[in-house]
Amino acid sequence: MADVFISYAREDAESARRFAEGFQSAGLSVWWDDALRSGEVFDESIERALREAKAVVVLWSTHSVASRWVRAEATQADRNRTLVPVTIEPCQRPIIFELTHTADLSHWRGDRDDRAWQGLVADVLRLVEIQSAPCDIRAGNAIASMATRPSDAAPLSRPGVVILPFVNMSGDPEQEYFSDGVTEDIITDLGRVSALSVASRNAAFSYKGKTVAPAQLARALKVTHVLEGSVRKAGNRVRITAQLLEAATDTQVWAERYDRTLDDIFAIQDDISKAIVAALKVKLLPAEKAAIEQRSTSNSEAYELFLMARGFHRKGSERLKPVVVRICRRVVELDPGFAKGWALMSLAEAEMSQRGVEGYSIESARISAEQAIAADPTVAEGYAALSEAMVRGLLEQEPVDSVLATALKLDPDCYEAHALAGAVAIGKRAYDTAIMHLERAMELDPDAYWPAGMVVQAYEALGAPEATLAAERRALARCERILADEPDHSGALGFLVTSLAGLGQAERAREWTKRALLFDPDNARLHYNLACAMARLHDADSAVDLIEPWIDTVSQGWVLWMQRDNSLDPIREHPRFVALMARGARRLTAEKGAS
Repeated sequence: MADVFISYAREDAESARRFAEGFQSAGLSVWWDDALRSGEVFDESIERALREAKAVVVLWSTHSVASRWVRAEATQADRNRTLVPVTIEPCQRPIIFELTHTADLSHWRGDRDDRAWQGLVADVLRLVEIQSAPCDIRAGNAIASMATRPSDAAPLSRPGVVILPFVNMSGDPEQEYFSDGVTEDIITDLGRVSALSVASRNAAFSYKGKTVAPAQLARALKVTHVLEGSVRKAGNRVRITAQLLEAATDTQVWAERYDRTLDDIFAIQDDISKAIVAALKVKLLPAEKAAIEQRSTSNSEAYELFLMARGFHRKGSERLKPVVVRICRRVVELDPGFAKGWALMSLAEAEMSQRGVEGYSIESARISAEQAIAADPTVAEGYAALSEAMVRGLLEQEPVDSVLATALKLDPDCYEAHALAGAVAIGKRAYDTAIMHLERAMELDPDAYWPAGMVVQAYEALGAPEATLAAERRALARCERILADEPDHSGALGFLVTSLAGLGQAERAREWTKRALLFDPDNARLHYNLACAMARLHDADSAVDLIEPWIDTVSQGWVLWMQRDNSLDPIREHPRFVALMARGARRLTAEKGAS
């Protein structure tokens, strides 16, 4: 079974060859009819390859638009949800495909650093990842059971609703954080109602910016109703419109418009949540009513700033992390009891400290996390942030396990807790547990690159080559999507190089290593991730050269992590690496004696 099937007109064979070679260089297997073996039946081979392919790349041109074969292949791929259309020259596509987003590579002549090409590869890798997930990514019975939850197949025993991302009508794209934040809070509120089944944030936001029929959403998400709306914010005024639709009939069940001041934002959210409960005629328990009415803060300015900081943090941009910290400092000045503000600041501080940015420390991150827990011990993010600070500092395994368990008990869907629990499990070499947590983190955030990069080494350690290869491709796709927007993102650069090394693309891995070091030469975390990539290439000298400059300055937790990280196992017996680890161990002993 090939990853990619290329559909094209015979006259475009040279273009198809360029695409095939480009996809193969990205680690994808490719089928195109040039691969037909002598004696095979043409129609049967195409039909089988088309049916089994995980992504079908259709090359639209004046010739292929006129080809009944290409039209038929595109139609079949569209039905199978494997279609990836590409324009290779200006042309009028078949009308049925005019509304399908189509990448424009009419200019492309094989340059693999071209942004449009990298974007296409990222899209294809993502689709291959989705198609592969049930058999390649889920390893072990525990992981397989997560992919086929009983609720997916069972009929709905209670009303189900998806809250689609509210549309930002403010005329300012930068206000998107506010409309997204309002949506997320309504999802959280309705998720507390035991009589309702609410689609996750991840599922809802996968439809952001798309026009999808309610009936299609009902089938895809197993829901009975759809809530959609819009947000218009201008100064201190906010207008929110919302309507609830019955998915099967696309009929309106409830609708309302709210014109208020920003100070009323919490009341609006309460009103919408309660209106949905009333419209669906479900019972709201007293404890659930109290939970809906309870807010993290009553300060509207602090709330708005927090939504802004959280939006920046979720974008993953490393350039914005100092901005996140500055905004959060203002948030907790406005409301010292805003636990989520303290927790978000802690997470950003921990990341800046790990990168070696002057002015940030793990101790400061830990203090902020403790402030979050003191402000509200029921907020999971506070414990997740404290766990992060503990791991980055001294790698106190047992206390970390307890704190993470508390975070996941308070919120089983806490992304930060799952991601960190996976890393802690890798440090213990408990790889099945690591996979369980890291895969769950990726379900909660489909764009996250960090758990995608970390889980590779867990699959590799378990001796699962197919799952490892699929995970490598997934990590590569996520990193390439980030780097298309932020070429100097050091976190994505590190895992990109590691993935290239794992996929056997040694030359590209070394080229990207040079580029990464030019972008961010003083980033200790980047140096370490690049060293892990060199270790996968069994290049101990390059790995030691990358680690040695900062081995005497990083935290004790980092040195302990190096002693346990299986990414470094290929060079662990090399004399230079042995000497480096001995140097780190002597430092740990001296520091413990001094304390």
